[in-house]
Formats: sequence, C-alpha cells, structure tokens
Amino acid sequence: MTQPSPHKITQVTYHRIYADAQGNSHFDTVTIEQTLAQAAPPAAPFFVSADGPASKHRFYTFGPGWIGELHPAPTRQFLALMSGAVEMETTDGIVRRFGPGDLVLLEDTSGKGHVTRNIGDGYAAFLVVPVPAA
Repeated sequence: MTQPSPHKITQVTYHRIYADAQGNSHFDTVTIEQTLAQAAPPAAPFFVSADGPASKHRFYTFGPGWIGELHPAPTRQFLALMSGAVEMETTDGIVRRFGPGDLVLLEDTSGKGHVTRNIGDGYAAFLVVPVPAA
C-alpha cells in the first residue's frame, strides 16, 4: 500500500463560495496548513490546524429533488456534507458536485447568491457551523 505524501497529510482543502463587489458569486479553493502537535495528551501527536472561531452548530437535511433557487447564504457558515450528493452553482455558471466528506465555506451572504440542488436519490445531510465574518 502506498503511503500518501506527507505534504498532503499536513493540509486540509475546502471549497468556498463568495460574492464580488457586483454581487456575483464565485468558487474558490482554500488550503489550510496543519502541524504535528500533541493536541490531546496522552494520545499520540496528530496534525492540527490553527483554531478558528465557532460557537454553535446545526444540521441541514434536503429531501430528494430539493432545489434551493438562487439565494445568498443566511450567514457565513461551513457546510460539511455527511451523506447524499449535491451540486452548487455560482452566478458565473460554475457548477461543482459534492459528496460525503466535502467541506464548503459559504461567504456569499450578500448579492445574488448561489443555487444548491440535491442530485442524489436520497436525503442530503449537512453539519453546519456558522462562523463570524472574517
């Protein structure tokens, strides 16, 4: 079995949707660095990123065929897809598909927003963590 490169292990990548000054939405990809740390003694060291602010969480579940027409995010929030399959479309026409384990930061809290579609046969469930404006 081939081991992943240490460089990829020490990074976390997520997708981001943001609004530009004209109110149009776009995708970006963000990479967060991690360092090896003794973060939960006596457990062995593991890779950890810097802390980010968060104080609550919620869950979103979209039924089969659900479509969230063009809308801005209700708040700046991370969405971690736990089950199902969705696609998100920004106003520049880019569509990205997401499956379990994918992480998206929604920052398009103003402007035209984005479209979200449940493209799977079942329910799509997200863990949602609102985060303060950067």
